[in-house]
Amino acid sequence: MTDPTPIVLDCDPGHDDALAIMLAAANPAVDLLAISTVAGNQTLDKTALNARRICDVAGIGGVPIVSGARGPLRGPAVIAEDVHGQSGLDGPQFGPVRTPLTSADGVGYVRDLLRGQKRPVTVVATGPLTNIATLLRAAPDVADRIDRIVFMGGSTERGNSTPYAEFNIYADPEAADIVLHSGVPVTMVGLNVTHQALADDTVLSRIGALGSPLSRICVSLLEFFSETYRELWGFPAPPLHDPITVALLIDPEVVTRVHARVDIELTGTHTRGATVVDLYNRTGRPANAEVAMQLDAERFWDLIVDAIATLSDHSGGTQ
Repeated sequence: MTDPTPIVLDCDPGHDDALAIMLAAANPAVDLLAISTVAGNQTLDKTALNARRICDVAGIGGVPIVSGARGPLRGPAVIAEDVHGQSGLDGPQFGPVRTPLTSADGVGYVRDLLRGQKRPVTVVATGPLTNIATLLRAAPDVADRIDRIVFMGGSTERGNSTPYAEFNIYADPEAADIVLHSGVPVTMVGLNVTHQALADDTVLSRIGALGSPLSRICVSLLEFFSETYRELWGFPAPPLHDPITVALLIDPEVVTRVHARVDIELTGTHTRGATVVDLYNRTGRPANAEVAMQLDAERFWDLIVDAIATLSDHSGGTQ
């Protein structure tokens, strides 16, 4: 049996981050070493609180939760309250939080964790890349302790925060630029593939049929997410972006990938934060990223439903 992949999950919960946490905690193919949080879908205080809430309702214990950057490397924080609501996890009602915050020095905590591991760790990032870029700049030696960085962000096509910029990259383009040029192997999971993971009525029915308090919370989260996606972008169902980063570690066949050159537009008047993906090698510059292209949606949703079912067996989630 193959040893599980050790991961640190850096996130900004966030409805889709919540499901990424559940998948990482539930599936034995990955070993969730820590959850670090960053400002993005909501302020840092709220994203750190939300990570703790998800661990509460999903019965996830023993995983350190740490908080990191309150804003990007440059400029003011960009918050996606219009998508995720005032709490960042609007929809369900959560009780008093029980899971503690392990550290308010998230970058320092992850630095020491990486240095202490016997084997390189995969860093999964589902929010702005501020924490990861800060870590790489402050402690360059840890680059050798990272097996690869898998991040949800960017697109080979259009954006969602601006016509060409996806939210996580738009929120901190300089951080994304540092990560992509760090020399650490990088996998980009962009909107072009995450928009193939639509949580439609069939998916909601499968989750709801589990009949557990946790499954009801998940349905409530996705129903709220569905409303904002319908109002803002006219989607018939919400795309579950973030868990794809974890799913491809569990089952590499979930997504097809290509190697390509990816650069971040840092100065464009109308395109700042865009991911410039050279799929056809028109620039002649060497590839620096693995880029997700096509999702096997059936395999993906099987992983999500199985994770919720697994956690439902020993969680005490209430709504």
